[in-house]
Amino acid sequence: MKKITLLTSFLLLISFSLSVSNVKADTRQMEYLNRGLVAVKVTSGVYLSWRFLGTDNAATGFNIYRNNVKITTTPITATTNYTDASGTTTSVYKVLPVLNGVEDTVGVKNVTPWAAQYKSIQLKRPANGRTEPNKYGSTGKAATGSYPTGQPYGYSPNDCSVGDVDGDGEYEIIVKWDPSNSQDNSYYGITGKVYIDAYKLDGTFLWRVDLGKNIRAGAHYTQFLVYDFDGDGLAEVVCKTAPGTIDGKGNNVIMNSDDPTADYRSIDTTQITGSKMVGTILNGPEYLTLFDGKTGAELNTIAYNPPRGSLSNWGDTYGNRSDRFLACVAYLDGVHPSAVMCRGYYGRACLASYDVKDKKLVQHWFYDSGTTAGVGAYGQGNHNLSVADVDSDGKDEIVYASCVIDDNGTLLYRTGMGHGDAMHVSDMDLDNPGLEVYTVHEETAATYGYELHDAKTGTMLWGTFTGADNGRGMAGDIDSRYPGFEMWSSLGGGTYTCKGVLISSSKPSTNFRVYWDADLQDELLDGVRITKWTGSGSSTLLTGSGVSSCNSTKATPNISADLLGDWREEVILWETSDSSKIRIYTTTTPTTYRLFTLMHDPVYRLGIAWQNAAYNQPPHLGFYIGAGLANVTQPDIKMIKYSATQTEVKAPTANAAAIYASNGDLMINSTENIHSVSVYSVLGRLVYQNNNIQNQEFRSKLPENEHLFIVKIKTNSGVQTGKVMN
Repeated sequence: MKKITLLTSFLLLISFSLSVSNVKADTRQMEYLNRGLVAVKVTSGVYLSWRFLGTDNAATGFNIYRNNVKITTTPITATTNYTDASGTTTSVYKVLPVLNGVEDTVGVKNVTPWAAQYKSIQLKRPANGRTEPNKYGSTGKAATGSYPTGQPYGYSPNDCSVGDVDGDGEYEIIVKWDPSNSQDNSYYGITGKVYIDAYKLDGTFLWRVDLGKNIRAGAHYTQFLVYDFDGDGLAEVVCKTAPGTIDGKGNNVIMNSDDPTADYRSIDTTQITGSKMVGTILNGPEYLTLFDGKTGAELNTIAYNPPRGSLSNWGDTYGNRSDRFLACVAYLDGVHPSAVMCRGYYGRACLASYDVKDKKLVQHWFYDSGTTAGVGAYGQGNHNLSVADVDSDGKDEIVYASCVIDDNGTLLYRTGMGHGDAMHVSDMDLDNPGLEVYTVHEETAATYGYELHDAKTGTMLWGTFTGADNGRGMAGDIDSRYPGFEMWSSLGGGTYTCKGVLISSSKPSTNFRVYWDADLQDELLDGVRITKWTGSGSSTLLTGSGVSSCNSTKATPNISADLLGDWREEVILWETSDSSKIRIYTTTTPTTYRLFTLMHDPVYRLGIAWQNAAYNQPPHLGFYIGAGLANVTQPDIKMIKYSATQTEVKAPTANAAAIYASNGDLMINSTENIHSVSVYSVLGRLVYQNNNIQNQEFRSKLPENEHLFIVKIKTNSGVQTGKVMN
């Protein structure tokens, strides 16, 4: 009788499960944002700008208050900017949304005007350092000097990212500090350590992670992701770590019995080529760590997948190709964000996706191209990547330049065009349904040195053979006379339409795009200058004085994103006279267009998450706005707001493991070694047992003829039981 009751309950549960699985839950979870009001003192008074949210009703208007007195006679409905002719630097402003005559006062924040078009933020610059004595020079491919007492180095702010780590609806800035001796994989040289800091927009310092001596400094090693991965309203941080990493609470990030003081660097300064090239790190454990965004505390650390293994599997014997990392965030199920960590693209290419469950990283799928040329993603990656739902199934794909990895971790297609340095994804050709990819290629034998292809199928739309390494390429809607995007590259005759038609022998800067002035076309950002394409040349809109861009000749901003105000973007650069400061530049040009914040467009928001990866590329919208906003619809998203009544985030206890099933696999991630795993059917029958695991991670296929399982694991701390549904 008891068995019949259990079976009946089981069948009812399965029936319910199947009915739920047929319901398409396609509303993306995205971060809650406040109005992002910014005020700037201008000649004509005070310029105000604020956010229209992706979840706002189209009829929403806004009332403006100065010193708690309403200064607008009727709600502003056509724009999200306003110039107060009577405003002064001491005025205090707030903006209140109005719908059906009712003001919304939730989350309202008062602001005072910036004195200039930028705001400076004071950072905590790490102390200068000195390397071990270097007999054969500084850094590079040939000896250029001698440092018998070590090479001195200092720090400047490098790539940044943003996320709301404390749940107040305002972005915090996550800063990567780069030492002056940071180095490319193919060059020798010992580097200083890399640090990651978190700051509020008012300059409040939150935490610092010291990545330690076993993480080399350079564009290709530390790709860090800032995002709310588990949907609690607070952003986390994910990046590669190693023994020697210290979290934001001052604790060692370490696994098993690894030594936190170990030094895995090659420090024989007589070796400036080959597998023992000085400064490289080709031995020792590699980790992937989830950090609490609010405190910088380590939440969970797992082994980095894939491990470096044999260097020759990646295409050389000195670690140049094995230590090429990328990272991105993707909504692989269409609803929840996953972290995707990548290794390799010149030859072998591997991607692993991770979900955050119970504050732990649990691998979802793993893709490995293998080592055979011409197969899968082998040799098809760039120094950058992008994320978009290219096949319109509601789930994101990873655009790996000359190939695309589908949401389930399989290859969608490869173009065979090979590796390159720059790429762009958006709706560039309005006659071609869906999205397109514009990319340049490094291989001299590539059929096209620059080309535009369909993002869903890889079908070539147009391209040109160059027969040479085409190092840079740019795409943006810079000319309103032609529908769609324009595009150009380092090699090639000039500027082209999305159809490949030459429109000018001149080319604008080949770097970043940015929305800055009043129209719907892209402006161009290169170094510290923002320019406007005139049709045959460029005019300058802004030149930052006393500031610098990042990444040497790449001349990229610390970050460029829609961080404040309306849909136009902000640019962050660092101050040259004092590299402990960054500046946030914002536009003060009024516009008649109202568009929801770009951060609520999934393609754009995920572009901000991957912008810091390797050779930084600018973000793009996932839809076209150059012809007007009449057909633009609000995104299908759900903002996740942090509740102050929620339990504070704590590091997982030793006896807390994430146990769940995905795609027919049982997956377990524990904070200590798992001794054994026992899996039982719902009727108590033992269907699987493994008594000799001795690892913090475990994965195994579940029986296909069963649907509900009880899982029991044993660790040093005791026994933990969980229920999973296949």
